[in-house]
Amino acid sequence: MQIPNCLAALAFAAAIGTVPAVAQERTPACFVLCTPSLAIEPTVTIENLARRHRIQDVASGTVTRVDRGAEFEVIVAAGIPTTIPRVSLTFEAIWTPFAETERNVSTGASAEDLGKSRITDNPVELEFELNLHVLRPERTAGWIGAHFDFVDKFSPAERPNATSTYTHKLNFELDVGVALFHRVPLEWLRSVEVEASLDYVATGLPRAGDVLPVSGERYLDNASPWSLSLVLVVPIAPLGR
Repeated sequence: MQIPNCLAALAFAAAIGTVPAVAQERTPACFVLCTPSLAIEPTVTIENLARRHRIQDVASGTVTRVDRGAEFEVIVAAGIPTTIPRVSLTFEAIWTPFAETERNVSTGASAEDLGKSRITDNPVELEFELNLHVLRPERTAGWIGAHFDFVDKFSPAERPNATSTYTHKLNFELDVGVALFHRVPLEWLRSVEVEASLDYVATGLPRAGDVLPVSGERYLDNASPWSLSLVLVVPIAPLGR
């Protein structure tokens, strides 16, 4: 798997932008991109939020409606402030440790072939975000912040005509974070947030009529693009605001 050259260039630019500059009035100067922060984000995501699409087993003809299920994810997020008003960047690596499938998409082996009930379905996904901050925490005395995100989601292909194992998907998010411990004496704890994220995947999901050869499923409706995530944002560095 290779990340496109433009993304590698952006990551290189981010690294250059975080080189320390001469301190002025106790605030480090930065050129476009500023010192990044790093966080671990345990997340519970509710999928198929707005509606549950129908799928048909090609072999048997059985039609089922997908569940509105919850998945546990672990996200490592690097946030990069910028000197552009209300704009920041975020890079995320997303891992779903407990997701399961009936067939290994890499080898084609089924759980039955391997003598198992399920196969762990845990590929890592990447997200590259442009964040527009519509509500700054300083407007709410540090308690609440909100931002709208344009996201390039780089994740396993989901459409039958995909020519890459991983594909880019356009994604939109609205995130609202609450600093529940904003007033506690411990500086690190003040940076911990609880966040709700409403997510819409605009491209790259299965459409009505798509047949997935590996699973043997036909989509009778467009795959549901909506999800809702509840996130605990735990800072790693820097510690404190």
